[in-house]
Amino acid sequence: MKRFPRMTAAALAFTLLLSITGCGASDGKTHLTFQIWDVAQRDGMQAICDAYTAQHPEVEIEVQVTSWGEYWTKLEAAGESNTMPDIFWMHTDQILYYADFGILADVTDLYADEDPNYYQNHFSEISIGNASGSDGRLYGVPKDKDNVVLVYNKEMFDAAGVAYPDENWTWDDMISASAQIYEKTGKYGYMAYNDDQMGYWSFVYQAGGCILTEDKTRAGFDQPGTRKGMEFYVGLQDYEWCPDQSYFAETAPGTAFFSGIGSMYIEGNWELMNKCVSFPDMNGKWDIAPMPKCPDPVSGDGRATISNGLCYSTAAHGKTRDIALDVIKFFGTEEAQLLASSYGAAISAYNGTEQPYFDAFDKAGYDINVPILMDQFAYGVQNVNNAAKPKWKSPVLDELNKVYSGQQSLDSALDNMQNIIDTETAKKLADN
Repeated sequence: MKRFPRMTAAALAFTLLLSITGCGASDGKTHLTFQIWDVAQRDGMQAICDAYTAQHPEVEIEVQVTSWGEYWTKLEAAGESNTMPDIFWMHTDQILYYADFGILADVTDLYADEDPNYYQNHFSEISIGNASGSDGRLYGVPKDKDNVVLVYNKEMFDAAGVAYPDENWTWDDMISASAQIYEKTGKYGYMAYNDDQMGYWSFVYQAGGCILTEDKTRAGFDQPGTRKGMEFYVGLQDYEWCPDQSYFAETAPGTAFFSGIGSMYIEGNWELMNKCVSFPDMNGKWDIAPMPKCPDPVSGDGRATISNGLCYSTAAHGKTRDIALDVIKFFGTEEAQLLASSYGAAISAYNGTEQPYFDAFDKAGYDINVPILMDQFAYGVQNVNNAAKPKWKSPVLDELNKVYSGQQSLDSALDNMQNIIDTETAKKLADN
């Protein structure tokens, strides 16, 4: 097995928190750890664990939650020291990295005995892609699927006399509404901050561009559609109704929105229930709409939304590997995915298990038009990813920050972003 780059002593110390490996205990049970990073999903994950252990009383599963940043620091250290948790979430940004190093168990044939085409029959192509390694094998069982939407403040729209956004909205409508809201209320319009999935990526694909070529071997920042999308998105900051990036360094768009400072921003569906719970006084005062479309794309119909999704994984080696594989096999069933979806924190990846997610909002009395999320999956674009992404993700955003701060032109940034991705991708391909 390939080895990770050597970790620092401090990083390795983190493994102590992850090293409770499943083993037989004095109670005769096998105790497994299940690592996640989102506290809002703890209850849903515990529910599917309880459903498994109800059928297998000889097993106990402890759901452990840590923050996003710590999660990956600890997991890499655990991979280096061969002390991986028994079960854990894997993100699209990282799966190729871990799979290529031989850290993750290959689950391609997990359901082969009952259905050789299980994944293809029950999960979308995007969900399967998000769980696949560079070799096309699966290294996780699809957990959920998501996309990003336009969040808007109904009261601000009403005060400005602007109709709510709908499926016919274009970039021009978003600009016009932002200007009117700012003029009539003094509140910010659409808040465009420097991010990829929650920022410019969807706009690039709406314009007919791409971040990576189809074969994922080079960047697409030299493509006309990409330039069109980038020019539009970066140009939004030039309007007085859009905060600059120095503002977002202190205040996230979601914070500004729910503080009554701005009228629109992009949010992922995985955050919607959490926002409803966290801001009950805002119920009925905000809603979601489809992503506005490009009115004149270089190619395509102008519609796109980045679609991502997590998967359940286990380590390639370890004392509890076989039991952990059985657990995540259950997690990929209709029963488990219906149960997870019912908590409203994420839309389960298994086809046909989405409705409980939407029902959760109705049952809680939250007035949010969540069904539009399903409509958007029809034109979802798989989360941008290749094996070199951990190396180029941050440097690309850094280049864009230099544009926002006036340190370089967009032309220079696009050239640099192209070079960064192409260089890191070539290095990765050469290493493999």
